[in-house]
Amino acid sequence: MNDSPHPPRAHQHFETLAIHAGQPADEQTGAVVTPIYQVSTYKQDGVGGLRGGYEYSRSANPTRTALEQNLAALEGGSRGLAFASGLAAEDCLLRTLLTPGDHVVIPDDAYGGTFRLFSKVAERWGVKWSVADTSDVQAVRDALRPETKAVWVETPSNPLLGITDIAALAGVARQAGVRLVVDNTFASPYLQQPLALGADVVVHSTTKYMGGHSDVVGGALVTSDAALGEELAYHQNAMGAVAGPFDAWLVLRGIKTLAVRMDRHSANAGRIAEMLAGHAEVTRVHYPGLASHPGHEIAAKQMRGFGGMVSFQVAGGEEAAVAVCDRARLFTLGESLGGVESLIEHPGRMTHASAAGSALEVPADLVRISVGIEAVDDLVEDLRQALG
Repeated sequence: MNDSPHPPRAHQHFETLAIHAGQPADEQTGAVVTPIYQVSTYKQDGVGGLRGGYEYSRSANPTRTALEQNLAALEGGSRGLAFASGLAAEDCLLRTLLTPGDHVVIPDDAYGGTFRLFSKVAERWGVKWSVADTSDVQAVRDALRPETKAVWVETPSNPLLGITDIAALAGVARQAGVRLVVDNTFASPYLQQPLALGADVVVHSTTKYMGGHSDVVGGALVTSDAALGEELAYHQNAMGAVAGPFDAWLVLRGIKTLAVRMDRHSANAGRIAEMLAGHAEVTRVHYPGLASHPGHEIAAKQMRGFGGMVSFQVAGGEEAAVAVCDRARLFTLGESLGGVESLIEHPGRMTHASAAGSALEVPADLVRISVGIEAVDDLVEDLRQALG
């Protein structure tokens, strides 16, 4: 570990930053792993005399600081903020960017929890929203209104793996004077860096690939706009849904292996997508690594790999899709994604049930898999038997 008090520089490679950024050796003991500062309050050196700026762990905690500095370095931003969940991060962002009467364009296949936040929470607060196919730049441009303050993007999207041209939409957003928000959860900063492509804010559920081991719940925001970063930090403290020190430590631990895990996730998913594309019981495969995917060329341009998420539709409709989920053995039936173990789910009845009956309703015959890092031959065999 770098014993220098100076943080690693941004020109270092991703794999190096993932291990070192924000994490110098402990000055007192030389510990090479950031300690878990399981503490609520801090001794002050006289009234207002804070050691290192710490007074109360809702406002700041050294373990969370390490994670936030690391997140900023990985996304190429100036400010990173860690939250208790991905939705807590989203809520903080919405309350920072918007006031009653403002409008947001969201994807027509957004994550069900994001849709619920807009439709059941933000809408009651007076925020307006409408959906657009964010893979269609003109459709997004047409969806803008005088009161629009943000365009919200997931790429790849959840659960249909849609691809949005981030640089193109960044140009549209700049021209309209609105913020471009990119949920980078499916890609992770290893595969894609939206801020470098012109986005204003990046959102993460760190529960997923950043943590990587299905043992922590967390969220993050990263921006390269220093003024916006200060506003977000104010709201983070005022609202209080911060990452606890142990949760922050778990995400830091996961990030150290993010690069090698994402390489394996992507390789396994690519192999599985090819198998599914040739299977008689599969009617459509959603994976940007396939040349047949409508967003393949854009994904290849803005990503260094295609990720570990695959969705597919099966012959026989909804009941057949549910049966595939039930028959899987190595793929665990469960929500969430991004862990080292492979998961399978039926979005219509599980993660995206909140979108039923709306413009974001997902196909009933859709199965979503989070491809883990097991031996790919074992994963392929399990899917084949599950498909019957």
